[in-house]
Amino acid sequence: MPRRPPRQATNRAPAATPFRYVKVFKPFGMLTQFTDAAGRPTLKDVVTLPGIYPVGRLDRDSEGLLLLTDDGPLAHRLTDPRFEHPKTYLVQVERVPDESALVSLRRGVDLRDGRSRPAEATLLAEPPALPERSVPIRFRKHVPTAWLRLTLREGRNRQVRRTTAAVGHPTLRLVRVAIGPIMLGDLAPGEWRALTGEERAALGLRGTIGWPRGSIGE
Repeated sequence: MPRRPPRQATNRAPAATPFRYVKVFKPFGMLTQFTDAAGRPTLKDVVTLPGIYPVGRLDRDSEGLLLLTDDGPLAHRLTDPRFEHPKTYLVQVERVPDESALVSLRRGVDLRDGRSRPAEATLLAEPPALPERSVPIRFRKHVPTAWLRLTLREGRNRQVRRTTAAVGHPTLRLVRVAIGPIMLGDLAPGEWRALTGEERAALGLRGTIGWPRGSIGE
């Protein structure tokens, strides 16, 4: 039998497995992790896809937008404070902040771990259209509340709550509505979906995949 010619070597790299990118509306009372020894609600109760992890975190008593991915370099880029990616929050606070409180938030507030970076702070004329929280906020009959839109470019522990408290307006409810160009949009609490092509392009991504949509109980 004729001998087969030797197989030619190739410099072609193996095809890369596409990364996955998901956004989820983390409900109040849920931990930003997939396991908990104490049995508290975790992301596993919402997202059942294996091998993806949250980009940054939200406190258990905070709500709103989380990104999950298996793309380590992107997660680093979005969480490293050197890149100053903006994160936007809707924040319900005690009493109505005056202009001096807003100016303090915009200039930066002195905290125990140093002065915060300047933030964008706007007092909203009307409460935002948000789903009801599963546990109502603390209500005080003679203490009015107000809503702020805050955009931060750093991610210290409980920074929103600490900065609003430092200017005399404790946070009652906190909902993250944007991470850079990615918006919370029409997701309901406990609902998730893969990023759209437009959203992935806004993050500078190409050739990614995901799953359509999901929610608690699916």
